[in-house]
Amino acid sequence: MKYVSLLLTNLLRNRRRTFLTVTSIAVSLFLVATLLTVLSEFENPLQTPESAMRLICRHRVSLANILPTSYRARIRKIDGVQAVVGSMWFGGVYKDPKNFFAQFAVDTDEFFDVYADIKLPEDQKQAFLRDRTGAIAGENLAQRFGWKVGDRINFQGALFDFDPELTLRGIYSGGSDEATTLYFHWEYFNEGMKKVFGPTVDFTGFYTIRATSAEQVPAIAEKVDEAFRNSSSPTKTESERAFVLGFIAMMGNVRFLITTICSVVIFTIVLVAANTMAMSIRERVREIGVLKALGYRRRQILSLLLGESTLLALGGAALGALGAKFLYAGVPMAVVTGGLFQRFRVTPAILATCLVIGIGVGIVSAGIPAWQASRRRVVDALREVA
Repeated sequence: MKYVSLLLTNLLRNRRRTFLTVTSIAVSLFLVATLLTVLSEFENPLQTPESAMRLICRHRVSLANILPTSYRARIRKIDGVQAVVGSMWFGGVYKDPKNFFAQFAVDTDEFFDVYADIKLPEDQKQAFLRDRTGAIAGENLAQRFGWKVGDRINFQGALFDFDPELTLRGIYSGGSDEATTLYFHWEYFNEGMKKVFGPTVDFTGFYTIRATSAEQVPAIAEKVDEAFRNSSSPTKTESERAFVLGFIAMMGNVRFLITTICSVVIFTIVLVAANTMAMSIRERVREIGVLKALGYRRRQILSLLLGESTLLALGGAALGALGAKFLYAGVPMAVVTGGLFQRFRVTPAILATCLVIGIGVGIVSAGIPAWQASRRRVVDALREVA
């Protein structure tokens, strides 16, 4: 503790330079915290105990390929399957193309058995099941658009030549989607498709399967894919988590991109901090010589200079990381990102990573100039300035 006052004095001797350096480190670590949070949200989708028992069965080739509705009955007969729901991504436009959110036409027979983690009042559930043009929406989605039960919701078809006119019959909470999705009846969607493609059309995008237990998920996936292996529409069945991660993987190597950007940012921080510390140490050559003349050892000089740099970088890192945490906690990310991120939480692990980066930047940036200054002889230090 006896060196703290000396560290603070050295840090504040040129306050403008210290302020600019801390600010640049804070901005850089704010960017790093943001990028790491993006990566965390992509790679760690929300999981509930119920979602661990769900599987997604889609066309083996691509999500863009459809599946026959006849598959549902065959999947339902497989051992370990408790319930099956066919789902079709609708992708309609609500008022403005920027108002992006998930919309699915779903089979309603076993919908609430498959999605048992969805919480909906019983009267709203029954109203939804009875109304062919009814819909339910997550509470976060409803809050985003100011929807209330009974409101009319009209979509303009983007992927399909069909403009559904829906009535909001319920607002649910819970679920692995964090209550940000709208569901409506597949039967209503299918009627619209028959008007376009003819009376024989019947298709769905994928099936959501609920297993009787999480332990049976791998076996069910294998059995489902084996049942349709030689059909005209082979399937790929995987856990809900694996499906979400696979969907994100279609965006490209997000981890590599984010890691590369973070590396460039950190390298830039090191250059900025190293320049600051080199200037600061160069200005204090005589003072360092005086300290050594007073009996300060080489190790003590090195520790003081590294401590000064580390304290400077750590302060900037803490300011940037905590700034990101508190800023994003108060920003409606679903609105800002157009539904891409429903949550955006800077986790304690990300905060710790940013602080470790700050410490590393402090040590690396001051390493060489501090080592050179600590090895300088007293006579040389006093003669150079004199």
